[in-house]
Amino acid sequence: MQLGIRLHDIKKAPLEERLQIAHEQGFKCGHIALSKVISEYPVNDAALTPGLGMYLRKQFAKYDLDVAVLGCYLNLADPNEETMKKTYNRYFANIRFASFLGAGVVGTETGAVNEEYKFEEENHSDKALKIFIERVKPVIRCAEEFGVIFAIEPVYKHIVCNPERARKVLDEVGSPNLKIIFDPVNLLDISNIDRREEVFAQAMELLGEDIAVLHLKDYVVENGGLKSVACGTGEMQYENILRFVKEKKPYMHATLENTVPENAVKTRVFIQGIYDRL
Repeated sequence: MQLGIRLHDIKKAPLEERLQIAHEQGFKCGHIALSKVISEYPVNDAALTPGLGMYLRKQFAKYDLDVAVLGCYLNLADPNEETMKKTYNRYFANIRFASFLGAGVVGTETGAVNEEYKFEEENHSDKALKIFIERVKPVIRCAEEFGVIFAIEPVYKHIVCNPERARKVLDEVGSPNLKIIFDPVNLLDISNIDRREEVFAQAMELLGEDIAVLHLKDYVVENGGLKSVACGTGEMQYENILRFVKEKKPYMHATLENTVPENAVKTRVFIQGIYDRL
């Protein structure tokens, strides 16, 4: 397992400095969301040239880091047609850019049926799922053209909210360039927390062949809901998930989430320790 970190969880600094810190902290890969970590020059669609992609690729290589995920988390089910045009262009630009950057996957979540990208019951409807499947197809065609993996991340409050719906998307789109980012905590809600291990087992059974990246965080129950926190500071048990990785996914990228600069190394050591003992 190659443990990594979201670069925007490292202390605010130019990208090159964040990469150096990630390397010094013992990480092997990074999750990069361009607009969250680069402010010293533009990273809009027009700025994502082959030259910039190759420059960033060399910077990652300088510190012996893989680009595990290029994050492009937009709403593919947005009802606003003008916004959707911009969203498609953003995805296409990031996919093209990923081919020069050498990113493992371009990652996204699966949206909501409103412009605010918020939870409503309609997100879990068959109609919403159909909208998402049709909207993601042009993005996947672009990924195929550039030889890039596009990975969706199921989240309970979004359209692809459980393993069954994720499996349906994979099957209906039918592309080898569409894969899964498995974030176990994101599949949880206060309504299914008592079935936590069952939810995780189902995800690994239904989606296992298509899981390309693992996201690792923890949770606590707070104010009647779940709050995401760094691994080892909440209620999660990781043995079954990490055993799946160790047995089925050699050298897979696994990036930590919800760390802060003060606990990133401790979190890495915690997770690596569980993995090594299995």
